[in-house]
Amino acid sequence: MNTMYQIPATTHLGEVSLKISNLDRSIQFYTDVVGLKLMERKGTVATMTADGKHSLLRLEELTDGITLPERSHAGLYHFAILLPDRKSLGLALRNMAASGIEIGQGDHLVSEAFYFSDPDLNGIEIYADRARDTWKRDADNNYIMASDPVDVEGLFTLSENEAWHGLPAGTVIGHVHFHVRSLEESREFYTGVLGFDIVGNFANMSALFVSAGGYHHHLGLNIWAGVGAPVKPDNATGIDYFTIVYSTEEQLEQALEQLRQSKAAVTRLEDTWFTVDPQNIRVRLTTGN
Repeated sequence: MNTMYQIPATTHLGEVSLKISNLDRSIQFYTDVVGLKLMERKGTVATMTADGKHSLLRLEELTDGITLPERSHAGLYHFAILLPDRKSLGLALRNMAASGIEIGQGDHLVSEAFYFSDPDLNGIEIYADRARDTWKRDADNNYIMASDPVDVEGLFTLSENEAWHGLPAGTVIGHVHFHVRSLEESREFYTGVLGFDIVGNFANMSALFVSAGGYHHHLGLNIWAGVGAPVKPDNATGIDYFTIVYSTEEQLEQALEQLRQSKAAVTRLEDTWFTVDPQNIRVRLTTGN
């Protein structure tokens, strides 16, 4: 395997797929609280969108699905919805606050973020980035991040007298963050095989952030559920897959070749390629979304 492979700088994330226990309830939550719109519903599967064209979230209802306690297994910590600007974040915050849900927060210096969970305890982050030229790195080339209080009043002021119409066009999946079984194992898979760059080696927090193209992170990896945490059973709610989007078919084929040479599982379902990470989370690889 070519150990010098680096993921193309233009690579980004696409659709996230979750397994949930009640489709009607989840559609209502992601519409009313989060601000996505129902794109399509077929049987036990629904897709949600911001712009009406691209699916950001796929929801699949499990028959007799179980919901595991938080931080009890390897899998999703949260998936993160990136908004195009601070005003959009202020509007989204107003709507979330009006819904009465419990909301966490963090000013991470590179971004401002809010955290909450869906009815199946799937973690969600909604955030807006600060201008990239303000992001700073330390002597080890890690992005300098924090968890300071967010200027909530400033966000409310910025968005006052603006009507809420749901999440705007330009909303994307910014990153995903996982509880992993082993940081070393996941580092090898995501950097050694898929070619992401390390942008945050936060040993003091037992976490590793990796990205493409110098982003502050496309993937967060932590061992906060415990080293060797069990993989979630198939009948449990949680993440099914996330999507890596390449710019060209040639870039996609290069990534698939890396996976094949590393002896990683590579399967094709209809017109879409999948592999599986060390937590048994499926990784969808495409040039679409």
